[in-house]
Amino acid sequence: MPPRKPIVGVMGPGKTEVRTEPVDKHVDLAMELGKQIASHGWLLLTGGRNLGVMDAACRGAKSAGGTTIGILPGPDALDVSDAVDIPIITGLGSARDNVNALSSSVLVAVGMGPGTAAEVALALKARKPVILLATQPEAEKFFQSLDASLVHVAADVEGAITHVKALLAAKEAAEAEA
Repeated sequence: MPPRKPIVGVMGPGKTEVRTEPVDKHVDLAMELGKQIASHGWLLLTGGRNLGVMDAACRGAKSAGGTTIGILPGPDALDVSDAVDIPIITGLGSARDNVNALSSSVLVAVGMGPGTAAEVALALKARKPVILLATQPEAEKFFQSLDASLVHVAADVEGAITHVKALLAAKEAAEAEA
């Protein structure tokens, strides 16, 4: 059986979340991150809605020929991004954050809002590695205080991708030994 493609989760503020940075910065970073994820052959997982970081990451991945998965909070696909290939309808509301965290091999947070903070915390609780990109120093310090071995800070998209590569390689090596 061929190895499964890694799933890289990209989480970040939607338009309804509180932001301290301009959303355009996050959208631009998410779009480039989505492109890079697709160019490496990884699957992209987001919250699947048609706004903010989740939409931008999906659009970036699609522009580079990638496959996108959207974990939707509602009981239907009403607000799904048209750049989502595989919409997962959960009806779970914010509880879908746990699905996002558990389904991702690595989670990249672009910016920070309440929902993103919940997803990062759930990923850490599940011992999933997290990369913080364009987040506030206070958020970085807080999440690193929870588990510095799992939390990585990237200065830019290239740095985030470098972390993803290293983390996926380490995961693959550990699985090969098991």
